[in-house]
Amino acid sequence: MAAARTRAEPTTVDDAPDAWVDFLRAHAAITRELDLDLRRAHDLSLSQYEVLLQLWLTEEHRLRRVDLAERLLISQGGVTRLLAGLEREGLVERASCETDRRVVYAQLTPDGVRRVEEARCDHLTDVARLFGDRFSAAEMRTLGGLLAHLR
Repeated sequence: MAAARTRAEPTTVDDAPDAWVDFLRAHAAITRELDLDLRRAHDLSLSQYEVLLQLWLTEEHRLRRVDLAERLLISQGGVTRLLAGLEREGLVERASCETDRRVVYAQLTPDGVRRVEEARCDHLTDVARLFGDRFSAAEMRTLGGLLAHLR
């Protein structure tokens, strides 16, 4: 026996709220543009940049792979594939833990540090152009508050 509905539920794609569809389309368009800009200017995909950035944001420029996957909201397999490409390019390397030999870190190389620092300023400028500059300060506060409800 099916559970009773407690509220009106969409039954087709056409029933999705307009704001949801707009949100998905805006996200896709902005992410596509950010990815394209990073590829053109720095030969990095948006996903690769995010990996490098998460490592760069840590004090020692390294994280356990499981922690990196959690920060990026992707699977362990996804992190492994991203890191493999970055390792081949010499931007990331494996580093062992001095206190626990079972732990392997993903660590930025000096080239990785340089690359993320070069890309960061351009990326933040692109984020402002594609997102931040389109809203007033009051609109950004409102939007931030509304999006916080989703967390």
